[in-house]
Parts: sequence; C-alpha cells; structure tokens
Amino acid sequence: MRAIFDRWIGIARAHPNWTTLLLGALAALGIPPLGWWPVTLAAVSAFVVLLSHADNWRRAAVLGWLFGWSHLTLANNWIATAFTYQAEMPQFLGWFAVPLLCIYLAFYPALAAVIAHIAARRAGLPAFGMVLAAAWIVAEWLRSWVFTGYPWPPLGLSLLGSWDRPGLAILLPWLGTYALSGLVLLLATGLAYFALKKARINLAVLAALISAGMLFPLSSVLDREDSSVPYALIQPLIPQPEINDPSKFEEQFARITQLTLPGREQPRLVLWPESGVPDYLEDGYPQRYYDRMTAAGDPEFARNRIASVIGSDSLLLTGVVNLDLAEKNGFIRAVSARNSVIALDGTGDITQQYAKAHLVPYGEYLPMRSLLEPLGLSRLVAGSIDYLPGPGPRSLDTGAFGKVGVQICYEIVFSGQVVDTANRPDYLFNPSNDGWFGAWGPPQHLAQARLRAIEEGLPVLRSTTTGISAVIDANGIVRQTIATGKSDRLDGYVPSAKPPTLFARLGNALPLIWAAFLSLLALGVSRLVAQRRAAS
Repeated sequence: MRAIFDRWIGIARAHPNWTTLLLGALAALGIPPLGWWPVTLAAVSAFVVLLSHADNWRRAAVLGWLFGWSHLTLANNWIATAFTYQAEMPQFLGWFAVPLLCIYLAFYPALAAVIAHIAARRAGLPAFGMVLAAAWIVAEWLRSWVFTGYPWPPLGLSLLGSWDRPGLAILLPWLGTYALSGLVLLLATGLAYFALKKARINLAVLAALISAGMLFPLSSVLDREDSSVPYALIQPLIPQPEINDPSKFEEQFARITQLTLPGREQPRLVLWPESGVPDYLEDGYPQRYYDRMTAAGDPEFARNRIASVIGSDSLLLTGVVNLDLAEKNGFIRAVSARNSVIALDGTGDITQQYAKAHLVPYGEYLPMRSLLEPLGLSRLVAGSIDYLPGPGPRSLDTGAFGKVGVQICYEIVFSGQVVDTANRPDYLFNPSNDGWFGAWGPPQHLAQARLRAIEEGLPVLRSTTTGISAVIDANGIVRQTIATGKSDRLDGYVPSAKPPTLFARLGNALPLIWAAFLSLLALGVSRLVAQRRAAS
C-alpha cells in the first residue's frame, strides 16, 4: 500500500495541473446527490499536499484555480439543464455557460491558495493547512456577496449527512457554513499529515472519529418536539414546460385544488410553491393583464376561489408574481415585477407580502441590460421586464400560525442572510421551482436548506413545483419528503424552533472569528516548528 501511495505522489508531482483538475472533480462527489464524503476528504487531502509543495505564489494560484474550476464546474452542472427549458438562447450554450461561470468562481479558491502559500509555505503541513482553512473561510464568505454573490455550493456541504442524520454539519450553530468548509480543510490536512508521517494509529483514530460524526444516527437522540401549527404542504407537480403555458393553467389549478381540499374544515397553514398561482391577484392592473388569467380576468374572483379551496379558517402562503406599473406617453404598462409570496386568508384577503431579495442573474433580471441586450443577450426565461429585489429578510406575523420567515427559491443558500434578526421567526418557508435543475440541483438545494435549519436553529418547510419538497426540523433532519416527479402533499405540525444559536446571534462574524483564530493558531505552530528546526 505504501508503495502505491508513493507512486501516486510521484505521478501527482510530475503532472500537478492534471492531477489537481482530477482532485477538484473528485471533491465534488461528496456533495448531493452522491454524498461520497470520504472521496471529498481524500481528494482535498491530496490537494493540500500538492499545494503545499508549490514553488511560488503563481503556481499556488494556478493550482487553487484549477481545483476550484473543476470542483465548481461539476458541482454546478445542473445549471446547464436550465437551458433546455427556455427558448431565448440555444440549449447547447448551457454546457459552455457553466465552465465559463466557474472561470470567475475559481478565483476564490485561487485566492485562498495564494494566501496560504505566502503566509505558511515554510511552516509545515499542519500550519499550512490551518492558514488554508482560514483563507478558504474568508474566500467563501467573499463569494457569497461580491457581485451580488453566488455561494452555491460551499465545500462544507460535503459534511452534511443523509436525510435522517446531520453528520458533522451538526456543528453549524458554533461554526457557520463557511467555517464548516474550513473544517473540511482541517480534517483533510490531518489525514494527509498522518498518512505522510506513517502514523497509522493516529490516521485510523481520526478517520474513525470523522466516520462516527458522519454516520451516528443523531435523529434517535435529538429533540423532536413539534409546535401546535398544523400544515398542509402541497407539491402539485407542474412540469417546467407547463409553467407559462396558459392552456395548462386550469389543469394546474384543478391539480393543486384536489391536493388541498381534504381537511379544509379545520384551521391549517396551507403551503403552495413558487409559481403555484399563475393569476395576478393584486387589484389595480390594466384589464389586459388580467385577461391572461384563469379566473375570467377578475383578481377578486381568483382570490375568492382560492379561499374556498383552503377553507375559511386557514391561511395560504403561496408564490405569485406582482407587477409594478408606470405611465408612459399616456399608457399604463408594467415596468418591473416582483417574485413574491403572499399570505391569503380564508376570506380571500391578501394580508401580507414578501418580495424576493436575492434575484437570479439572467433568470430574473439581465445585468447591464443596456450593454448586453444590444449584443443579443437576454434573460433565460420569458418576459422583457426585469424583476426588482425586495428589502431582504422579513418575518410575516400570521397570528395563530406563528411568525414565518420567507426565503424564495435560491435565497435559502445564502448563509447568514435568511432571518430578520430583529424579529426572529418561528420557522422558515422556502417555496421553490426546481423544475429547471435536472438531477443534481434539487438535492443540493434541499441540502443547503438543511444547512440553514441547523445553523439558525429553525425548521424549514419547502414546497416545490416538481420536488424535492420537504419538512426539515431545526436539527437538519428531514422529517417528511416528496420525491421529484410526484404529485402529493404532506400533513403534520411545524417542528419547534430552538433558542437562537450562536450563529443566529453573530451571523457571518462567527466564521470570520474562526478564520482569525486559525490564523493565530497557525502562527503559533509555525513558530514552534521554526524553533525545533533551529534547535536541531
């Protein structure tokens, strides 16, 4: 075995670029849908060793970039699938769009690699790994907000266990997502160090501890209390090609009605997905906008028939599109839209609204429209107007149904940006349309909702058009689920929230504190190594 390991090291050092590309791709296998976390740890371990031998900062930058590019390209392959559900741009462009996007995203792993090389290249592998972990934490945090941010997926997602166990992600309340990614680097460095030192017992102990943390069935010992809020969560199965097809609207409403009607005599919270209602439900639009509606062009009629479906004592939370109007040359028209969730009660009144804050570039708006539109580029979805962002996390007070924090679709992936800290909700509602995202996107989306549940200490309820819909408790355990491609509903009581976690109190200051701590610890370790070298 040792001879095989030494031979592999020799090949890797002889062909570092190709080896790093391979390691980056292998590291992506630890995130959903595969969840092969041992492969991720092994690949990251090898990457840390290769990076620690970089001759200069430029080589470190290249290796970091190559690792990040292949890792993020494979992990984000679901984006290419989105191009098959639109007619605005050629479908084949999706297979170019993903690697092109990752040319930019790979800058952040490259930045972490350069920082580790400059700060700790002579400090020994343990200190090098600590600095790399600290730099990676900062780099992922930067990736979450620079140029509006795109944090999908964090490396720490590989430490999330299967649906019935949180794995090492159970540490999120004390780490935060980006520090969990730093933990991946620390564990990988430890495995590499013991392997290179031939410390078989230490290697076996560390591997056993990691395995225990990932596989222990915590669901059997963690608190599973529920609140008194009953819910009916609907997955209507609206295939993506039907979303904007007016000829299918009545069929869609009949399907969602059939799933919702049972139990309407009792008070309950009804949850419909993003794109769950094609009607414009707000009053005051020009009639031509209502003419495309399924409800005889009358928003009041549309609201009342929905109310008759949910029941007089129930409350519906559903995704809708709202329009912003303006007059131009004496003509009233829509100038922008809002991807929204409304609360509609049993009398047909809209009591509260939330507008999505984190919009999807090229999906919900076209960046630099004045520059890109003349070049022939457009949004990937139908419509010539852009969506406008809402103000950010808000808690909707629904009275007997508690305070609801709403995160629409991909908003849920932004660690530290999903809760109104001044008005903490009792649970999060994450309506989504995952029909765009192929085989890899929906399980990754669900997994990142689980991360938010654990680090915030809040249950998350996900209603999607095509799956995966789920009820997630505050420990990140999936209580109920509806698989992709099924029409079904979930009934139960909303899981109870936990008291605010340390992360809920500090937000992303917490992982940055960990980054600073690791940097100081690495400084102490490097000085100790230098003293031992001088003494010998």
